[in-house]
Amino acid sequence: MTTAPTARTHSVGTATTRVEGRAKVTGTARYAADVPFTELAHGWLVLSTVARGRIRSVEDGPVLAMPGVLAALHHGNAPRVNGDFIGLLGVPPDPSAVVFQHDRVPHRGWPVALVVAETPEQAREAADALVVHYEQEPHDIEFSGDRPDAYDLGAHGPAVTGKGDLEAELAASAHVLDAEYTTPEEHHNPMEPHAAMARWDNGRLEVFDSNQGSSWVAGDLTQLFSLDPASVRVRSEHVGGGFGSKGVRAHQVAAVMATTLLQRPVRVVMTRRQMFSLAGYRPPTVQRLRLGADATGRLRALEHQSLNLTSTVHEYVEPGAAAARVMYDATAHHTANQVVRLDVPTPTWMRAPGEAPGSFALEAALDELAEKCGLDPIEFRVRNEPEAGPVSGLPFASRRLLDCFHEGARRFGWADRDPRPGLRREGRWLLGTGTAAASFPSGAGPSTASLTAEADGSFTVRIAAADIGTGARTALTLVAADALEVAPDRVRVRIGDSDFGPAMIAGGSTGTRSWSWAIMIAAGELREKLALGIDIPPEGITVRSDTSAAIGALAQTERHSFGAQFAEVAVDTATGEVRVRRMLGIFAAGRIVNPLTARGQLLGGMAWGISMALHEEAVRDRASGGNYGADLASYHVAAHADVPRLEADWIDDPDDADPVGIKGIGEVGIVGAAAAIANAVWHATGARHRALPIRPDRVLMAGQHA
Repeated sequence: MTTAPTARTHSVGTATTRVEGRAKVTGTARYAADVPFTELAHGWLVLSTVARGRIRSVEDGPVLAMPGVLAALHHGNAPRVNGDFIGLLGVPPDPSAVVFQHDRVPHRGWPVALVVAETPEQAREAADALVVHYEQEPHDIEFSGDRPDAYDLGAHGPAVTGKGDLEAELAASAHVLDAEYTTPEEHHNPMEPHAAMARWDNGRLEVFDSNQGSSWVAGDLTQLFSLDPASVRVRSEHVGGGFGSKGVRAHQVAAVMATTLLQRPVRVVMTRRQMFSLAGYRPPTVQRLRLGADATGRLRALEHQSLNLTSTVHEYVEPGAAAARVMYDATAHHTANQVVRLDVPTPTWMRAPGEAPGSFALEAALDELAEKCGLDPIEFRVRNEPEAGPVSGLPFASRRLLDCFHEGARRFGWADRDPRPGLRREGRWLLGTGTAAASFPSGAGPSTASLTAEADGSFTVRIAAADIGTGARTALTLVAADALEVAPDRVRVRIGDSDFGPAMIAGGSTGTRSWSWAIMIAAGELREKLALGIDIPPEGITVRSDTSAAIGALAQTERHSFGAQFAEVAVDTATGEVRVRRMLGIFAAGRIVNPLTARGQLLGGMAWGISMALHEEAVRDRASGGNYGADLASYHVAAHADVPRLEADWIDDPDDADPVGIKGIGEVGIVGAAAAIANAVWHATGARHRALPIRPDRVLMAGQHA
């Protein structure tokens, strides 16, 4: 049988419901903890109860005698693994995942053992009964902006950048701002907890996992256990959220250890409380902004210093100063990212790492300086729009930020705003509006894809992509359909399997762009073959693509998604409660593949911005080193009642550097959202809030000192 593409279709840009939607709403979609296996054993992690010290002994004898218990792994009996390698994006593995290798305890909640039993209940009971003795040492979890042991770290781009004489330009400025902004520890808490099931099948290790990149996890497990890459397969068909947290973690490594020991399938699932210690989090930041502007409102000096904590075992930098390197230029322009090591769990990437907390400080500071200059916040940004990358000097591939502001201002009714604060009132509520800019890098990572023309006239795409709830599987279906010039119902997209070859992770707003690029190249080659009119055999005709060489051209320009955030808030003068009444986000984020899921991503980011501005704050107990209330009852996030009418839209902004023109939208929606809300609270009350979240007690205290 022969098959050929039909007349040109235009699926990209058409609002399309999720291709896996029916499976998810009917419960037939299998997540990592749902995959059934015979002889499945269950592992339960045991975490340290001290914040620093050594394990003196593990009394596993009584536990091994408990009903159903099969094994108790710890540093005294676990297999040795290789943790000395460079993993994804040039980053070494977090030692928290390289479990049971020594007796050191670097933070509370460090994995010290895994109990394996016939049922989850037996495993949990035995894990709770396991007695571990420690030699406890004094710990240090105190984070502040004046730590003398803070230092620069050259990860995530240069740690320090600088040009011009900062002090001279500040002295010559007509208007100067010097302020400190802080953001708290924040946690991911995806709907689906971290889970993995491992088994050996005919000499091959199979792991069913919840992750943001099956080839990433397979690669790290291969290195950790010194295995032949062909003998490791990781599958992750459905993922219930990730936000940066679902990489290689303790539970996968522990599951592989246990299945190797027992030679039967073993599943390990983290509890919510364990996720607060083992899944990573956004670290707290202290950021200092020093800005100077001339009499016309043009920046002469910009300094953005950002400090975050990291663990004593792994260096992680939250690059809060990165936003300033793209958004605004000045004659003297200095940025620095610093870290301080404390006895805490290792932080990790969390939706818009760097840009989310960094934009709060930067955009709030810009608002403050605009007020000092007597300028409207949007006009102030117009006067400071750079012609090229302030640090890189590279041209922008496209930068329609001001178009986003102009369209947003029109739709939000910004022209009717009285700039004076504290004047609008409805009963006990003070009303205010605020705005802020958003940006996030737009990149791509090397990816491979295979595309098969089937004998029945359909097409199958195989790519190790990950759909963590973003709608990527549907977007890739639309991309493939257009590339093949067929209807989407003739395309099947299979993802989440490391056997499909290396592919970019779902992270950094690069996933759909990277995967689509690989699919487009494969589709082009397949169409050339089909154009010859050859017969398709029963096994189909398959072509394979690799974008490793093609993506190099992206490094020649600054590529970012941009946006303008607008918010209206009401502040209760009696209780200090802040309510967001409406938000509008206008974005320039490349070609939009699926408007339905794209809008959901942008709205989700904006809702998260509400949560960041008003609710989210994890607090550590000085005595124990652990989180107070490490659960979703005590860690507050925005609920339905906190999220008002949100509106997200975009302007035309295709990126012509790749065949699809995608930039990425997963993270830009949260950037600037918290700053827009904070700026609106100032407009409502006349009091500035430089510390997140803006809690009622802080509002009331600020009112007393206003």
